Order: sequence, then C-alpha cells, then structure tokens
Amino acid sequence: MADLIPQLNDRLLTTAEILYYFPDYPALLQMYVWQDYDKAPDFPLFRKFLYFWEKELDGRLHSVRLCSAGIILPGHCVSTDLEIRF
Repeated sequence: MADLIPQLNDRLLTTAEILYYFPDYPALLQMYVWQDYDKAPDFPLFRKFLYFWEKELDGRLHSVRLCSAGIILPGHCVSTDLEIRF
C-alpha cells in the first residue's frame, strides 16, 4: 500500500543508471542504480540527488540513463528524453 500512495499523487517509479569514474582508478567505470518515486518531466528528487552527487561525492559522472514507469503498470518502463550535461 505504501507504494500506491506516491503513484496516486502523480509520481512515477523512476530509475536511473549512473555510470561514473571510479575515484581511485579513473580509467574504470562503475555503475550505480538510483530508484525512487518522482514527478515527471522535471524529476526534482533525481535532480536533488545529482546535485548532492556533484557536490559531495568523489566519483566524476560519465553518463546517466533515466527511465520511469507510469501509474500502476506491470513491468513496463519508458525512457525519457531528459538529457543532463556536466
């Protein structure tokens, strides 16, 4: 039931695949997966997370892929056209 409330408040299950340079070995890439319920098309929670990453974490971002699933859909994920440049 806890997952249903955000969906009914116009939030989409949003997943981000983040590739970043490993701080100790900058030639290597590592992947981090972020997931939360966020509002499209601006994705304020995800932008807040990226701001935190840029300011507080050592791993420099390589690329970010973002997708979100609509309200109460079984296993369907749609890519967004959001592009974030660093």
